[in-house]
Amino acid sequence: MTKLLMPARNNEGFLENARDWSPEIAATIAEDDHIGLDEKHWEIITFLRLFYKEHELSPPSNRLFVKAVREALGEDKGNSIYLMQLFPGTPAKTACRIAGLPRPTNCL
Repeated sequence: MTKLLMPARNNEGFLENARDWSPEIAATIAEDDHIGLDEKHWEIITFLRLFYKEHELSPPSNRLFVKAVREALGEDKGNSIYLMQLFPGTPAKTACRIAGLPRPTNCL
């Protein structure tokens, strides 16, 4: 088995170049955060990548992240408790880092 070559990341763990992202890179970044990705995580990661492609920006804050998920995937997934269980800490920041997207502008 070959070792995955990790692309350049900044001091917060975000990819320097979003085009370097792959599902394998996402899994490695998630492991760094002690997160094992399952279908629930991938649903949010896929949503974020589509959101970024459409709007050319990451959701700028946790509140807007939760709202966007709620509008796209429903109340049961678009709430802060659900998202914090999947992506501990600051869900928008953690999820964007794993999804290979830029750091949300208003996240601490």
